Amino acid sequence: MNVKKFSANTSREAWRMVREALGPDAVILSNKTVNGMVEILALAGEDMSSLSAPLHEQGSTFESSAARAPASRKMAEPPRAEAPRRAASAPARTAAAPGGAQPSFAAGQTARQQAEMIEVMSEIRSMRGMLESQLAEIAWGGAQQQRHPAKAAVLKEMLAAGFSATLARYLVEKIPASVTSDGGLNWIKAVLARNLAVIENESEILEQGGVYALVGPTGVGKTTTTAKLAARCVMRHGPSKLALITTDGYRIGGYEQLRIYGKILGVMVHSVKDETDLRIALDELKSKHTVLIDTVGMSQRDKMVAEQVAMLSGTGTPVKRLLCLAATSTGETLNEVVRSYQGTGLAGCIMTKMDEAATIGSALDVIIRQKLNLYYVANGQRVPEDLHVANRQYLIDRAFKLKRETAPFQIHDDELPLVMANTARNMGDKSLSGVHLG
Repeated sequence: MNVKKFSANTSREAWRMVREALGPDAVILSNKTVNGMVEILALAGEDMSSLSAPLHEQGSTFESSAARAPASRKMAEPPRAEAPRRAASAPARTAAAPGGAQPSFAAGQTARQQAEMIEVMSEIRSMRGMLESQLAEIAWGGAQQQRHPAKAAVLKEMLAAGFSATLARYLVEKIPASVTSDGGLNWIKAVLARNLAVIENESEILEQGGVYALVGPTGVGKTTTTAKLAARCVMRHGPSKLALITTDGYRIGGYEQLRIYGKILGVMVHSVKDETDLRIALDELKSKHTVLIDTVGMSQRDKMVAEQVAMLSGTGTPVKRLLCLAATSTGETLNEVVRSYQGTGLAGCIMTKMDEAATIGSALDVIIRQKLNLYYVANGQRVPEDLHVANRQYLIDRAFKLKRETAPFQIHDDELPLVMANTARNMGDKSLSGVHLG
């Protein structure tokens, strides 16, 4: 174990020295002020993880010494006369000692030592997390805002637009030194736009055709969005080239709603209950240019989500799944939704309820970090008018225009350090490394 000491004028500088010398997985053992200097004792992550290995070696040594102990004591004792029966039984006890109670005692001691070490390591990790949060809070305190007021202003703009504090911090720290104070926000917008994947035109759906299933939680607008897509297909190819399927046999009126849309468009709506029905229906509709499937909505935490994904994947016909994401949901909720509905992979997503969202930064944040392909955005109930092909530059600009204006949700200068303190442990998120800066 190689414990190293780092001294610097400030906590931030000392922590930077730790990261450069030992890497981001370094374990902080102590942090104190000595003669006006910040002194940190740290240990490399791999050194900490290797601490458990010597325990086994200690246990083996302990067991070996325990096994040898009776013989050693016997050799050291002076010879003395013993009763015949006692002398006869002594060798048996000596021979049995190596497999007797003492090794079991040693094993118990080793297990207890391992448990204590695990507890110590857990406490050290907890201390490390708290220290990282405190350092992040200090780093984004008043001094940081005074040294880099332009970055602090851009950071608050991103948070007000609904972007996560983790992504905001990651991008703000990457702003090139050559960028002027006025150009910081424009640089951020350009990076976000480059990382927002959208379809260039509707040909991928309307011209290529295929089977598409709209999936997502209850109430995100899947049925209405299905009707909007159906109307666009009918206007392009006519009703004979389109078929509609619904798996929504749970919601009262779910089938009727889609059936009414189908009647208006002149398209037959097929209702299926399970994978067998769906396989039969898709086999009968092979001649159709486009097939749209409206699925039953369910919570992202419902175990039936996995069953739905399996049903759509096991039909023998390629089914492209489009995930409907409500712009009104929080980033945490949308992350859960994507992870739950991801399955073997999504063809893309559709952002719904844009007209109801106070901010759309959370939805864009998740789409960017999860590397989803954004097909359409929906901003109303009209069919098919309120469905638009995604425009990356428009969406990024709109995100910053729709920033939080109401006082209770504005982030003030004195609150910024508290918000940024929670980002310390999330900066190693793999989704951040996939964000392209140039």
